[in-house]
Amino acid sequence: MIHIITPVKDSIERTLKTVEAVCRSGIDEPHTYTVYNDFSTEENTRLLEQASAEQGFALVNMSEVTTHPSPNYRLVLQMAQQAALEAGAVLVIVESDVIVAPDTIARMAERVRTAPKAGILAAVTVDEHGAINYPYLFAAGMQKGTFSVRKHLSFCCSALSPALLQGFDFRQLDPTKSWFDVFISHKSLKLGLDNLLCTDLPVYHSPHGSRPHKLLKKTNPFRYYWQKLIHGRDKI
Repeated sequence: MIHIITPVKDSIERTLKTVEAVCRSGIDEPHTYTVYNDFSTEENTRLLEQASAEQGFALVNMSEVTTHPSPNYRLVLQMAQQAALEAGAVLVIVESDVIVAPDTIARMAERVRTAPKAGILAAVTVDEHGAINYPYLFAAGMQKGTFSVRKHLSFCCSALSPALLQGFDFRQLDPTKSWFDVFISHKSLKLGLDNLLCTDLPVYHSPHGSRPHKLLKKTNPFRYYWQKLIHGRDKI
């Protein structure tokens, strides 16, 4: 069983491309796909509801679950972990600025199950030219294959193993933080599990496409860090 999730907040054009690619995936085993809509605008919520009706994925509007303002990644991860544990499923996260190939998810799920001590298994991210890009620039010189890495793995396109889901309760995640891939990567290693990067399973990634304000980090760092301080954004 595979549970696939995509957390979403606006960036609707990119999001709909992500959703379409996931829905086109060739997965022969039972699976579910849930999009968690984290307080997108009314118009974008309507478009997501329309896409859900047309393409058959489940849509959870976080406005119906919590009054906590976006980002609600912590709650999304907690809900997804519970569902995956109940089903004995691999949890695959595909963020809304990623486009997977038709066989990506099935191959990731197979590898994370068959690796003896897998914690997190991630697909390497590439740009429109096929070159490895952020957040995996450190892998640019690596050969094709699956490699255990000590660096943290991003949740851009990652599979979380049943062993990791059973070994760490996401209800313990720090509620003052916004993003958790770094912490959960480190927790996976502390549990004695392997974090695996697949350099032969590339997925297209538009860095920060799901969080456009983060582009300021390169174009206007002073403004980015000022907004981060004022608005309390991007706490990892």
